Amino acid sequence: MIRTAILGASGYVGGELLRLLAAHPALAPAKLFGESKAGQKLAVVHPHLAAAYPQAAIERFGEGALDDVDLIFAALPHGHSQRIAAEILDRGIPFVDLGADFRLNDAADYEGWYGHAHEAPELLGRFVYGIPELHREAIRGVKGVAAAGCYATAAILALKPLVDAGLLAPGSLIVSAASGVSGAGRETKETTGFCTIDGSLSAYGLLNHRHTAEMEMALGGTVLFTPHLAPMSRGILATCIGEVAGAGDPLEILRHAYADEPFVHVTAEPPATKWVAASNGAQLTARRDERTGRILAISAIDNLGKGAAGQMIQCANLMLGLDETAGLSTIGVYP
Repeated sequence: MIRTAILGASGYVGGELLRLLAAHPALAPAKLFGESKAGQKLAVVHPHLAAAYPQAAIERFGEGALDDVDLIFAALPHGHSQRIAAEILDRGIPFVDLGADFRLNDAADYEGWYGHAHEAPELLGRFVYGIPELHREAIRGVKGVAAAGCYATAAILALKPLVDAGLLAPGSLIVSAASGVSGAGRETKETTGFCTIDGSLSAYGLLNHRHTAEMEMALGGTVLFTPHLAPMSRGILATCIGEVAGAGDPLEILRHAYADEPFVHVTAEPPATKWVAASNGAQLTARRDERTGRILAISAIDNLGKGAAGQMIQCANLMLGLDETAGLSTIGVYP
């Protein structure tokens, strides 16, 4: 088995990684790191995983943490991976990072969107941006993958084939997306508490949400992105709009682009987040509106699945030469 370490194991993404790895044929969690829950049994931190990992505990990352590890997943706040990436890469350990530290190609762009200078700009070129459907071959050949953000994944999957086909004007893109509250992390906040979000839909991060940078990098144009917090635990629904720039049926373009993809399903029906809940699937649809001269594309993913833990495992499978679908499912949990 491939001994796997998880940094940020006590968070929602860490818990989802562990849930998926429990059924993975080749990856075995060997070291679980988390500062706030260090010293606690995993069964206390993630009670739903108690039967799968009865003896596991959360450790504090420190000296010797990387010893006897074959693969590293990091689900840390932005800024943290910059401090440890060099040692991981120098050891030749495959590293899948869910943080934003190595997603953008330019250190100046990182500073502009995240508000502080990048501490390891010399490492940016050693990471591949991690959406396997778009960067599969590049992912196979590297030791460092920066898994895409959840909102960015949903929007880029819906829009990239349409932009590449010349159907959309890349400077006209508008993305409005709603996410489940788990996307805000496990830390208790008033803005994500039950009494705040129950029965309410709210917009946030107006004009400057950081995932905008990833969308613009991947799509090659300007994007107006507005995220929303929806009263649900998990899932993302992204509604994407752009001005028509060329001929073609957007639904057929998406079908052709993803015809051989194991985790992307293109449907004539408007997708719902329930269709992909707890899976690594993405469901897409698109329409051409002759009346307004615009294209409408809609994407549904699970923010903890294809938007985080599932995509990390999909990337790791490619990096390690495993079956890309190992440990993952396209089937949602319904109802």
